[in-house]
Amino acid sequence: MSLARQPSMWDLAEEAALGPLAVTRHHLGRGAWVDHLPGWVSGSDEVLEVLLGDIGWRADRRQVYEREVAVPRLLRWYGGGEPLPHPLLTRAREDLDAHYGPELGEPFVTAGMCLYRDGRDSVAWHGDRLGRSRTQDTMVAIVSFGSPRPLLLRPVGGGESLRFSLGHGDLVVMGGSCQRTWEHCVPKTARPVGPRVSVQFRPRGVA
Repeated sequence: MSLARQPSMWDLAEEAALGPLAVTRHHLGRGAWVDHLPGWVSGSDEVLEVLLGDIGWRADRRQVYEREVAVPRLLRWYGGGEPLPHPLLTRAREDLDAHYGPELGEPFVTAGMCLYRDGRDSVAWHGDRLGRSRTQDTMVAIVSFGSPRPLLLRPVGGGESLRFSLGHGDLVVMGGSCQRTWEHCVPKTARPVGPRVSVQFRPRGVA
């Protein structure tokens, strides 16, 4: 697979590295919160280069009412114990465990990845409510690589949406009741944008 991209003019570090987890927490109400940290990963181009390679991306199809449609992004799932494609991602999970472990009460185990090839790829409004997250508070930590795309959040049942711009090397963590009481999406855009990879770390039994 080969996707056209340009190296980031904002990320000039030669080697991939993680900064301190100096996150800013946004309380959303209804027991939900979001932590945001722009530029957590420096040297992000090195990681993106690996993620855009042949790591087993697959095109999925899903049933929507009476017809089967293509999922508008590529997917890769890493289960517990499966080596991640770049050592920085392993260190990122370890740092997230050290920071959030006391609050979460368990480690991040799986790593789901989405490749948004261009502005036509997206993910619709949803919450990660498969498994334990349907009834329990949990966390989903997302590290973004590549072209910036907005992550929108809104209360379940409707309401004013919030917007987080996720750029190259940015971190966002959704916690508390966020998956049950809020929804999130990455909308399509008509603007010319390059590829973006979203790496989502989750505890066991959350999808």
